[in-house]
Amino acid sequence: MTTCRELKSPVGTLLLAANAKGLTHLLFADADGRPLRAKVRPDSDGSALAEQILGDTQLQLTEYFAGARTVFDVPLAAEGTEFQREVWHALTEISFGELSSYGALAQSIGRTRAVRAVGAANGANPISIIVPCHRVIGQNRRLTGYGGGLPAKQLLLELEGVRFNGDRIDA
Repeated sequence: MTTCRELKSPVGTLLLAANAKGLTHLLFADADGRPLRAKVRPDSDGSALAEQILGDTQLQLTEYFAGARTVFDVPLAAEGTEFQREVWHALTEISFGELSSYGALAQSIGRTRAVRAVGAANGANPISIIVPCHRVIGQNRRLTGYGGGLPAKQLLLELEGVRFNGDRIDA
């Protein structure tokens, strides 16, 4: 059973989805401003536990956007392959305001030759912001693709104290 909630944020409308095990999705609205509900199958009779998880997530995101939270502690229940879940876990190890690259992520999980696969798993991350795929940048210190768009990625990184010099991240 999945319960959904929309949240207006500085990076646009977000769709939150949870079940009794944890948060399953945190998605950006599409280009027309519509949340990507096609990726989530909500049930109308959501559980009280899922509602609690969504409430906690909404509160923690609000605190994050206000600059009052650097760590999230909601339970996560994203579905993916074992490899994807391994990459998503590695993403959660990137601290607030820190940056990584696909190569560094691949190395952190002991799969130095799987850089492209790590990039694909990063792109398939269903829990944006909390599983911080926005903290992954190119080796050249430039922003790389992001499901919420590069302006949202830059805003999130600036919120975390990352400084930009044009389209490059300051060292």
